[in-house]
Amino acid sequence: MITLALSKGRIFEETLPLLKAAGIEVLDNPETSRKLILATNSPEVQVVLVRASDVPTYVQYGGADLGVAGRDVLIEHGLDGMYQPLDLNIARCRMSVAVRDDFDYAAAIKQGSRIRVATKYTQIARQHFSDKGVHVDLIKLYGSMELAPLTGLADAIVDLVSTGNTLKANHLVEVEKVMEISSRLVVNQAALKLKREPLRRMIDAFASATPK
Repeated sequence: MITLALSKGRIFEETLPLLKAAGIEVLDNPETSRKLILATNSPEVQVVLVRASDVPTYVQYGGADLGVAGRDVLIEHGLDGMYQPLDLNIARCRMSVAVRDDFDYAAAIKQGSRIRVATKYTQIARQHFSDKGVHVDLIKLYGSMELAPLTGLADAIVDLVSTGNTLKANHLVEVEKVMEISSRLVVNQAALKLKREPLRRMIDAFASATPK
C-alpha cells in the first residue's frame, strides 16, 4: 500500500489532475466526507488528509510514503528523512512583507530601526531579514496575521499573498517579496528504497503531468 498525504483545499484540488495522470482517482470528496483516509480506484494507493503543516511530519516519520506540501511549509519543517524530487508548480503564491499603508517601511529600514514582525513563518522571516542586515523582533502568530499591524502588536507581517485583496481590505500594503511559493512532492527516503518501483512510477507520472 502506498499512502499519499495531502491537505484539504487548494493543494488537494490541484493535485487531483496529477493523480489522474498516474491513473489514480480519489473515490471520496473530502468536502462532503468525514473520512480522513480516502480510498482510490487503485487498491494499492490511499490518501490521508492532514493539516498542511503536518504533511512533512507524516512523510518524514513514515506515516505516509509521499506527500504534497508548500515550499513555505517545507522550509519551516526541514527536509530530514525526505527527498524532494519535484516542484509541482501548483498552489502558487508568494511570501511577502506587508505593513500598514501609513507606515514608512523604507525609512525604518534605512534608519536601522529595530522592527517587530509578526509571522507564522519564523525561519523564513529570520533568514530574510538576516540576509538584509535588518534587526527584527519576531512574534509568532498562527492566524489573522493582518491584525498584528492594525492593533500595534507589530510593525510588519511576513505572510503568504495570493491576490493581495485581504491586505488591501485591511489597509495593508506589500513592501517586499520574500520568495515565490509553490507546492512540492516529498518522498520518504526509506519508502523509496522499499517500494521503489510503484513510487518511481508515480513520481514519473507526476513529472509528466506537472505544469511547466
